[in-house]
Amino acid sequence: MSVDQTVASTADRIRTSTDAVRAGGASAPVPGRDPINGPMIANWTEAIGDGNPIYRDDDAARAAGWDGVVAPPAMAQVWTMRGLHGARSDDDPLGAVSQIFDDAGYTSVVATNCDSTYHRYTRPGEHVAISSELLDVVGPKTTGLGEGWFFTTRNVWTVGDEVVAEMNFRILKFRPPTASNESAAAPGVTSSLAAPTDDLDAGAMMRPTASRDTAFFWAGVADHELRIQRRPDGTLVHPPVPALWKHHSETTDYQVAAGTGTVYSFVVHHAPRVPGRTLPFVIALVELDEGARMLGQLRGVDPAEVSIGMPVVVEFLDFPAESNAADPDATVPGPGDPWTLYAWQPAGSKGATT
Repeated sequence: MSVDQTVASTADRIRTSTDAVRAGGASAPVPGRDPINGPMIANWTEAIGDGNPIYRDDDAARAAGWDGVVAPPAMAQVWTMRGLHGARSDDDPLGAVSQIFDDAGYTSVVATNCDSTYHRYTRPGEHVAISSELLDVVGPKTTGLGEGWFFTTRNVWTVGDEVVAEMNFRILKFRPPTASNESAAAPGVTSSLAAPTDDLDAGAMMRPTASRDTAFFWAGVADHELRIQRRPDGTLVHPPVPALWKHHSETTDYQVAAGTGTVYSFVVHHAPRVPGRTLPFVIALVELDEGARMLGQLRGVDPAEVSIGMPVVVEFLDFPAESNAADPDATVPGPGDPWTLYAWQPAGSKGATT
């Protein structure tokens, strides 16, 4: 059998197997482990910095037209998480399709986008259940991460028979590049702190995507600045929000941060593999000296030595142009153009003081 015939055979098997999953329809509803509850709402809103009082104060919620405290709609997924040792149900399409691609060699995964619809606020005491179905499978496609397949699942959260939230979730499953390909496609990365960058593979790293609301931020990163959006009352906010108080032709107001702060929270990522990064690595939520909090990789330190309150400084990582670079005069970097990412380094480390 030729290489082309082998590829076609693999693709056919994938389509046949995923068609069977799709034909199975939606999975049976799986209830969350616990009813919606105040302590979990408090932990979640505190972690993301949402101070809306209708999530914690009955009087404030009644003043807003509710019967009492309500849960943030975006917490729908929280109520049905399986927990550390939970297992997917046998009819869960996400697990079934992922296994099909794993068996075919498409073992790496990255979430590409999700579209959510919230039908109403939920309330403490209600019990949420989730049901999922496979909507579509598209591939094989050649992507910047390697050959892969896109597939979309639809998750529906219900309370009893009432749908309270929905989400279409799209995933790319792809073949990781071989070691020889990685070496050949790995141009150098330059650190603004002159720190080592051999833990990063420039050819495999995922570029940030700028929207109209975030373009000023990523333009600042390219200029080695951390720009924090400023509201009309002078307060600072990050991540950037739609500036509905300004005409679309006006530019975003911002303040350039000093680039120093402390670790507010962090996680050590051990799995799955993330394109271009060496496992394990640390993702830190840094509270800047200006008060805003910003997520990013914390480099240059053993994960075991990271602690809450650790002083850090920003590091800018410049990625070189590739052979397929687009128009060098374009205002937004295209595929192959040079680009820049920010990260953190411990304050006082060799890289941070160079």
